[in-house]
Amino acid sequence: MKFAENNRISHRQLYRQIILSLAAPFLLCMSGKDWPYASGGLDDGNGLLGLVLALVVLGFYVVFLIRLEPYFGDLTKAAGGFSGRVIGAFFLVFVLLAGGYLLTVIADLVPVSLVTGISGNWIAFWAVLACGAGTCRGMQRRGRMAEVSGGFLLGGILLMMALCIPQGKAVYLEEMTETWNLSAGSVIEKMYGTLCAFSVIGLLPFALGDVEKYGSAGKAVTGGIVTAGGILAGMKILMPAVLGMDRVRAEEYPVLPLLDGADLPGNVLARFDVLWMGFLLYSLLFALGSLMHYGHQIIRRAHLGTGRVWMAAVMWLLSQISIGGLEIRQYFLWYLSYIFLPGLLICQVYVYLRGRGRYRKKTAALSLFLVFSLFLGGCGSAVEPEKRMYPLAVGVDAAAEGILVSYGMPDLSQSTGQGKEEEDGSTRVLQISGSDFREIEQIYDRSQEKFLDMGHVQVFVLGQTILEDGRWRMVLEYLKQEPFTGEDIYVFVTSQAQEVLKWQGENNSSAGEYITGLMENRMSEQRNQAVTLRDVFYRWYKEDSLPVLPRITVTDSSLEITGLG
Repeated sequence: MKFAENNRISHRQLYRQIILSLAAPFLLCMSGKDWPYASGGLDDGNGLLGLVLALVVLGFYVVFLIRLEPYFGDLTKAAGGFSGRVIGAFFLVFVLLAGGYLLTVIADLVPVSLVTGISGNWIAFWAVLACGAGTCRGMQRRGRMAEVSGGFLLGGILLMMALCIPQGKAVYLEEMTETWNLSAGSVIEKMYGTLCAFSVIGLLPFALGDVEKYGSAGKAVTGGIVTAGGILAGMKILMPAVLGMDRVRAEEYPVLPLLDGADLPGNVLARFDVLWMGFLLYSLLFALGSLMHYGHQIIRRAHLGTGRVWMAAVMWLLSQISIGGLEIRQYFLWYLSYIFLPGLLICQVYVYLRGRGRYRKKTAALSLFLVFSLFLGGCGSAVEPEKRMYPLAVGVDAAAEGILVSYGMPDLSQSTGQGKEEEDGSTRVLQISGSDFREIEQIYDRSQEKFLDMGHVQVFVLGQTILEDGRWRMVLEYLKQEPFTGEDIYVFVTSQAQEVLKWQGENNSSAGEYITGLMENRMSEQRNQAVTLRDVFYRWYKEDSLPVLPRITVTDSSLEITGLG
C-alpha cells in the first residue's frame, strides 16, 4: 500500500518519517565537539561499541513503546487528571527546548552555508513560522511528505558518503585506531550518550494511534532507528578518514566540510556540497515540524488547551534568550542527559502501571519530580549570479599595511566562448591591502559593487614572507570561515605572489586558468603529489605546521611549478 487510508499512515511512511527527523540533527549535533559525551565523540572504539549496544537496547525499548500506545491516547484518563497534565507538561517542555535547540542550529547553518546576507535570527523566525503553519494538519499529510521525500534524502546521504570515500586516506584511519583504548566505563558512557540522543523516540506513543496496525509497527520503527544508527556509525568512521581526528575534534560541525574536497573528473557534482546543505536543512525543518506536531498532540491528549500559536513563539524565544546566563545550546544537552531521559522512563512506567490498574496510589514525590518551571525571562537578500565576482586564484603576500590579497578573475567572455575580450586585462586582478582580512573585507565592501564569491577558487598562492613570519595561520583561519571555499583547491608558495596573480598567458588566460589546466592536463601524473587545502588543514590541526608546498616561479613566458613529488 503506497498511502494509508482512514487518516492513518503506513509503516513505510512511519519509517521514512523517522529517517527524515533524525538524519540531520544526529549528523550535525552528535558529531560536534559540544556533544557532552565526546572526548572523541563516537569516533573511537568505545563510542562505536556503545552505539551498537544502544541500538540493541532501543530494539527492546520499541516493544515497550508499542504497548504504551493505548494509555497515551488520553493521559488524564490513564494517569489521572493531575498526574496526566503534569506528565503532559513534562513532555511539552522537552518539545519546546528541542525546538529551540534546532532553531539555533538552523540559525547557525543557513547564513554561513547557504544564503549570505540574512540574519540567523530572521532565518529562525521564518523557519518556525513555516513549520508552525502545518502543526494541526494531521499525521497523514506528514506521512505523504515523508513518502515522497524520505527516499530522496536517504539516497542523498548515501551518495554523499560514497563521494567522500575516495577522499579518505589509510594513514588517517591508522591514526584513529591508534587512539582506541577500550574501556567498559567509557563504553557505558558512550552508550548512555547515544540513548540520550535517541530519547526523542519516547514521543512515539503519541503517534502510533495514527499508524495503521500499530501493534506490528515495531519492525518499521526499529528499521528507522537502525538505519539512522548505521548512517551515524558509518559517518563516524568516514569523517576521521577524510578530515583526520584532530580536525574532527576541533570542528563545531565536522560533517559540513566533508564534501568541500570532492574533485570528480570534469567537475561533475563539484558543488554537491551545496545540495548536501539543502538535504540537511530540509531534514532540520522536517524535524522541527515533527516536534511541533507532537507538541500539538501532547497538548490535546493531556487536555492542556491549545498551543498552535504560543508553542512556536516559545520555541523562537528560547532560541534567542539565555536562562541563568546560559544559551539553550549550553544547557539543552545537560537537560537531555540528566532530566529528560530519566524522567521519560519514570513517566512511561508510571502511565503503564497506572493504566493497567496495578498502581493506583499517587506518589507525591514522583509528581514533584515531574514538575519543572520554564523561565522565559537585519534582513538581506540573495545575490544574483551576474552581480558576483568569481576569482579563480587568490594570492596572499606581505605588504606595508600588513597583508596584500590579490584576486585573479578569468576572462569570462573568453572562457565561455563569446568571443569578446576585456577592454583592459589588468582589471581582472583586484588587489587590496590591509592589516587583516576583516579590514580587507571592509575595504572591498566600500569599493566594489559586486559580491565576492569564493566558490570557484581553484588556486591559492601564499607569499614566502607569510610562511616565514607565521601569518599563514591567520590565512587558514580566514579560509576556514569562508563557507563557499572548497578544500580541493591547489595551494602553492612563491616569492612573487603579486606577479603570479598578474601573469597572463598567450591566449589571455589568467593565472588560475593556466595553473589549473597545467595541473590537470600537462602534469596529471604528478597531480597526486599536489597539496590541497584539505592537506594543509590536516597538518595544521595535527601538528600546527604546514606540509611542504609546491613552488610557483614566474619566467619570461610562463609559470613553472616545482616541488611536486
